[in-house]
Amino acid sequence: MKRARVCYAGTIQDATEENGKIKLNDGRLVEETDVVWLPPIEPGTVFTLGLNYADHAAELDFKAPTEPLVFLKGPNTFVGHRSHTVRPSDVTFMHYECELAVVIGKTGKNIKKEEAYDYVKGYTIANDYALRDYLENYYRPNLRVKNRDTCTPLGPWFVAKEMIDDPMNLRLRTYINGEVTQEGTTADMVFGIAELIEYLSSFMTLNENDMILTGTPKGSVDTKVGDEVITEVEGIGQLVNTIVDENYETK
Repeated sequence: MKRARVCYAGTIQDATEENGKIKLNDGRLVEETDVVWLPPIEPGTVFTLGLNYADHAAELDFKAPTEPLVFLKGPNTFVGHRSHTVRPSDVTFMHYECELAVVIGKTGKNIKKEEAYDYVKGYTIANDYALRDYLENYYRPNLRVKNRDTCTPLGPWFVAKEMIDDPMNLRLRTYINGEVTQEGTTADMVFGIAELIEYLSSFMTLNENDMILTGTPKGSVDTKVGDEVITEVEGIGQLVNTIVDENYETK
């Protein structure tokens, strides 16, 4: 079953999908547009992978890393489905990153890759925007690149791991205003889910609701104010997001 977290009539509720509508935990059926969508999981520590698809590294004229290239994200960055992401006025290139997000299900350290999926709770979708103007290089993305307010939509659904037969063989797509601009597959990750869990847990404890954003394939396209960006992961759904300018909240 797919699960979500939404706000309806001032109350945060768990929700599921039923006949094209949103079923709240009190039994009411409402339209998707009647609720405010929250990230489906309240994340703990969030790990972000850089250059974890060889084709994306090549499109940026980088070699794929020989060790996972990992950054951390603060909670201020996360927003839900149908949210708005602010594009700063001084930015000339701001692109999406469609990613499979892995949700950890229990505490563990020194986890062997053969046992890694025992520690996975499930999956969701992340759109991890990057602001190229602030990038030193892809091995040193500073805080203004990866920790911007509103720049990491998550959702809409959390999907339990039992619902995904093979998370390392899922199709990813991104659409801008209905046009496909990115397409790839999780099979092309440089470091797979099990390897990432083994690597991260080798030097720090992983806890329930920690997340691993596993990287993005090639196809990085600039987004403009007003663009509707849809990031899609097979078996999970479509995450919708709109780009707005810095004055949006005051209009």
